[in-house]
Amino acid sequence: MDIRSSLDGLKSLLGTAPAAPPQPPKSGATVSGSAFSSDRATLSSVGSEVASTVTDSDVRTDKVAGIQAALAAGSYNVSASAVASKVVDSMLGGGE
Repeated sequence: MDIRSSLDGLKSLLGTAPAAPPQPPKSGATVSGSAFSSDRATLSSVGSEVASTVTDSDVRTDKVAGIQAALAAGSYNVSASAVASKVVDSMLGGGE
């Protein structure tokens, strides 16, 4: 599958002009002057923030693992009154 043809089809659906396919370099020509040298990717800082949050978090992994095991075994139970209490507290702004 040629990704450029798929992208060109998508561009035609969106009403934008398809990009011209890159021309192969002529014999003896250097690749540094090609259209590919001007492509850039910009990444946001969200990825690094998420990574730092994971490493700096105060999650108790032993407790999480215990709850996951109880859920998998089908033995994890929470009382309905505890759930209702947390829902009400959250709605009133007390659960923050």
